[in-house]
Amino acid sequence: MWRYALKESGRWALALLGALLIAAAVSALSVAGATAGPGAYAAALGLKLLAYAQLDFGRSALSGLGVVHELAARGPTTLNLVLYGGLIAILLGAPLGVVLGSGPLRRATAPFVQVASALPVFAAGLALAYAARHLFGWSQVRPLEPSHLDLAGLRALLLPALTVGLAGTAAVQIALRRAAAEVQDSPFRLGLRRLGLSAMEVERAYVGPLVFAGLLSDLGEVMLALLSAAVVSEWVFQCRGIADLFVKSVALHDWNMAALILLVFASVTATAALVGRLSARLLMRAAA
Repeated sequence: MWRYALKESGRWALALLGALLIAAAVSALSVAGATAGPGAYAAALGLKLLAYAQLDFGRSALSGLGVVHELAARGPTTLNLVLYGGLIAILLGAPLGVVLGSGPLRRATAPFVQVASALPVFAAGLALAYAARHLFGWSQVRPLEPSHLDLAGLRALLLPALTVGLAGTAAVQIALRRAAAEVQDSPFRLGLRRLGLSAMEVERAYVGPLVFAGLLSDLGEVMLALLSAAVVSEWVFQCRGIADLFVKSVALHDWNMAALILLVFASVTATAALVGRLSARLLMRAAA
């Protein structure tokens, strides 16, 4: 287990290093004269790497504030969306993945699941927005405020979080279906039955943990789906979070801000993948 943990930690460190280099390369575009030629850009990149080493991520070209300060101010909104969206994804995706990923039902529902999972998240968000505003008369009366979630705040959070949750649901059920497909025809099931264990005991003590470990192994992909959906959701529902800030920063060439957001999103995804793989390994060892 220790060797596996060291190996996965090394992969995590390399992923963070790669994300840091990409962020520095993007941020270097903000240096005056960086686009004048390869030499000027290389010098700008060196300056940014040196600044990053000193934890100086620069200032926003739009607001003039430090990018870390502005990111911290916007962070709670996106955090709420991802947390509530992740909860919805588990509540919806786990039962769907287990039910639709077992036996003949898995094969029968595969085409429908593939179509539903391929539905772009922005289509789901626009459909929810249209239904809420034109069918139910809902309107977002104020921007989503992260500091306090009263009744109006929860109502403003509902549709964006549901959009994120639907994208997460697709990722969760795909991971569970994949894990269930791998375990479904495994020879150990028949061997355990011959040892005298009932089908329910085999499912509860062995198959269930292996399927759940498969979900944990794909935790990084689930997190990536949630963060990607947050970008769409904040744009559709006009939430003032990190994801919305990223879209505006890229559109307006605020490279310092865009670079830091890329670094944060990549770090969160890589860390989720690390935690998921280590947890899956521990779970499989416990079930063995």
